Amino acid sequence: MTRTKVLLSWSSGKDAAWTLHTLRQAGDVEVVGLLTTTNEAFGRVAMHAVRESLLEAQAEAAGLPLWKVPLPWPCPNEAYEARMAQVCAEAVAAGIGAMAFGDLFLEDVRDYRIQKLAGTGLAPLFPIWDPDTAEVSRTMVTAGLKATLTCVDLRALDASFAGRAFDAGLLADLPAGVDPCGERGEFHTFAWDGPMFSHPVAVRRGEVVERDGFVFADLVPA
Repeated sequence: MTRTKVLLSWSSGKDAAWTLHTLRQAGDVEVVGLLTTTNEAFGRVAMHAVRESLLEAQAEAAGLPLWKVPLPWPCPNEAYEARMAQVCAEAVAAGIGAMAFGDLFLEDVRDYRIQKLAGTGLAPLFPIWDPDTAEVSRTMVTAGLKATLTCVDLRALDASFAGRAFDAGLLADLPAGVDPCGERGEFHTFAWDGPMFSHPVAVRRGEVVERDGFVFADLVPA
């Protein structure tokens, strides 16, 4: 049986990493690349603020090529959608049949992705869709996924959470109302080890800065 080739939307965070692991465990599809939008003005992954050098190290550890989509800063929605439409066309031309996402429960985000892929030739996949994110987060930690919080929204979390490990201690410390996976944007992560990687990505915490209501913990190669 021919397996469908899949391009995985890759944020550099734990949910994307767990999606990769889930797809590989299922075995009925073949992940052939990691699709990441980057901020071309700063050379970082959009929102997660991870350096491109670490993104590239992740891809190497995952054994997959990166499909980078550089975005201008600021980036109008029309520019984002035009560049994504272009990469979708390139994926179909390369024989890829689906795009996978690490979304967990936000229906509006899922609907947007389905809408934008309609007619492109790429089927949308949501391998880890599960509203019980408390269970999902515990499963990730138990399976050995290791990640660091790179960004926290000060409306939801104290600045001290930036740079912390995504582990059982963090899950226990999250305030009531904060999603255990940060699905509403309460925090973002960088995944650096786990069953989806052949080896850990060596990182250490650098400077911590506050900007526009968010606190960012810069990760640098160790």
